[in-house]
Amino acid sequence: MSARPAAGVAPKGRPRLRNALIWVFGALGGILWGYDTGVISGAMLFIRQDIRLSPLMEGLVVSGLLVGAMAGAGLAGKLSDAWGRRRLILGAALVFIVGTLAAAVASEAPFLIGARVVIGVGVGIASVVVPLYLTELAPVEVRGGLASLMQLLVTVGIFLAYVTDYALAPAHAWRWMIGLGVLPAAVLALGILTQPESPRWLVGRGRPDDARAVLTRLRGDGRAARTELLEIERTLEEERAETRRLTLRDLFAPRLRPVLVVGLLLVFFQNFGGINTIIYYAPTLLTSIGFGDDGAILANVGIGLVNMLMTLPAMRLIDRRGRRPLLLWGSVGMCAGMAVLAAVNLTPLGHGPLLAPLTLFGVALYVASFAASWGPVQWVMLPELFPTRIRAGAVGVCVVFNWLFNMAVALVFPSLLSAWGAGANFVIFAVTTFLSGVFVKRLLPETRGRTLEQIERDLLHRGGTSAGRDGAEAEEAPAPTASVS
Repeated sequence: MSARPAAGVAPKGRPRLRNALIWVFGALGGILWGYDTGVISGAMLFIRQDIRLSPLMEGLVVSGLLVGAMAGAGLAGKLSDAWGRRRLILGAALVFIVGTLAAAVASEAPFLIGARVVIGVGVGIASVVVPLYLTELAPVEVRGGLASLMQLLVTVGIFLAYVTDYALAPAHAWRWMIGLGVLPAAVLALGILTQPESPRWLVGRGRPDDARAVLTRLRGDGRAARTELLEIERTLEEERAETRRLTLRDLFAPRLRPVLVVGLLLVFFQNFGGINTIIYYAPTLLTSIGFGDDGAILANVGIGLVNMLMTLPAMRLIDRRGRRPLLLWGSVGMCAGMAVLAAVNLTPLGHGPLLAPLTLFGVALYVASFAASWGPVQWVMLPELFPTRIRAGAVGVCVVFNWLFNMAVALVFPSLLSAWGAGANFVIFAVTTFLSGVFVKRLLPETRGRTLEQIERDLLHRGGTSAGRDGAEAEEAPAPTASVS
């Protein structure tokens, strides 16, 4: 006679399968983001053969996605609160499909630029709502690894874009390069329809019974689901009991301003550390030192592979070692990689037989260090930093600045490269990556092993961050009794 599971406890296999599907379909937006970001580098070589493009137009084709991403990120906060996380992910997938098809059939520059802007809107929405969705559904003990899954899939998307560019380059088939992005978008649109809504959003909309049902399905344990639901409800009740409703405007008030500064500095250092110059301009850098076009594109595939593979250790370590240690070591490795590239370009090494191997080593060291740290950790930490009722809007603000910084680097780097040369730019990035380590050491709080509600209460009641403490120490700290005025 077989034993039956206890009341309120679902078989373990089913929650695991349901969770796996949520992570796959939820994070699939990362593949779309990475693919559409990476594919244009190879496609641009052949677009200008069919469409007349001035240098300015070429820049607009590339950066049009980033303009759209800023708009999408700006809209995502309010839309995700009004529509729900799941429904907005579906909307982002449909935007991807429309924009990708339009770009693939474009025959004139303005139409292509407009289509890239539409794709960017989808990218911007996904960059806000997908990490938010995964963070709010993940169990606390694995939240970092699961939420960082999207960043892994961003690197998968970039790698697939590079491979697609390399495979279709002999046929100059740039329309197929772009158009194949429809496939993951369609899978995402169909798959997300089968997934649940965020329980935290459901509680905020006055639907606790639906939230309890979702948590029971996800955790496979009715008691654990009730405990988690009670903590979510308690946090919302504490916020509602405040004399003044917590709004996005409060981010600029003294009590939350430090948290906003930390969030903005996090996205600043991720972008101004130089990763966009490598992702967008690695083939240009390699051809400038003697690589042929085919060799540069093939080397770019290798860079994409390193970027993808080195994200895997970060997913494993982020919940074991914490966010801050990964960022600190990442800053060290990125600084070393940029120092190697600066030395190659500013010393006699740039004219000898070591030029090519040292350049590849510097790029690989930098990309590996970024992929194992700053790449995934930013997207895990941003939703963790902000209070529940303004989380979506606050993350949206930070992500808008993320895309603004991204676009600034992408637009300015070619001019700086022409004016100062590669070496001086790599020195600047070496300094920036060093300062990123100082920022992590001095200002960034540790969020490992703490529920979103614990992090929120600590940040709100203390009026700032708790840098230097790990998750265990934070949980042992006594709860503050003073209220925030």
